[in-house]
Amino acid sequence: METTKCINEWNATIEALGQGKQTILIRKYRTMQKDFLFHPTVSYALKDDYLQSFQKQYRKFVEDNALPKKDGEKTEIKYFAKVVKVIEKPTNRIGRFLKYHIWTNEHVKSYLGSNKAEIWILRVYRLKEPVMAEHGGGQMYVNLKKPISLEGIEPVLSDKEFTKIVEAIK
Repeated sequence: METTKCINEWNATIEALGQGKQTILIRKYRTMQKDFLFHPTVSYALKDDYLQSFQKQYRKFVEDNALPKKDGEKTEIKYFAKVVKVIEKPTNRIGRFLKYHIWTNEHVKSYLGSNKAEIWILRVYRLKEPVMAEHGGGQMYVNLKKPISLEGIEPVLSDKEFTKIVEAIK
C-alpha cells in the first residue's frame, strides 16, 4: 500500500504526534480525509514569539523540532496517521484536552475564534524509513509528487496505550 495524500502541519506538532507526546489535532473543521501522511511546515517558527503558543514544558522540545529536515524542494516525511474519531466540542470545553496536545489553551482558543473545536483523535504510525519528498502545492492538504510506501509502518503508541487515551478522551 502507498499514498501521496498529506496534511500540512507544524513540524513541532508532527514530532509531538510522532513521539507520542500528542494524540489529537484540534481544527475548525471535520476532515473527509481519513488517513494521510504529515507534511511539515515552518511558517509559525518564523514568528518571533512562536514559542508562546506552546505549553511551557514543551517549549524546549518545540525549539529543537521547529524546523523539518529539507533538501532543496524536498522535505522529510516520517509519519502517517489515521483519523480514528472526530469529536465536536464548544471552545470553552477544550481545557480538558490539554494533556493530549502541546499548545496552550490561549493559542487554541485564538485559532478557533467563534468556531467549535473539531477534535481529531489520531492513530499515528512511524514510516519504516523517513522519505525525502516533494509536494505539488496546496494549503491544508497536499499531494506528493511520488507515492510513499506504507509497508512496515509501526504504531507510535502500543494498542494498550492508545486504547487508554481514546477511552479517556470520550
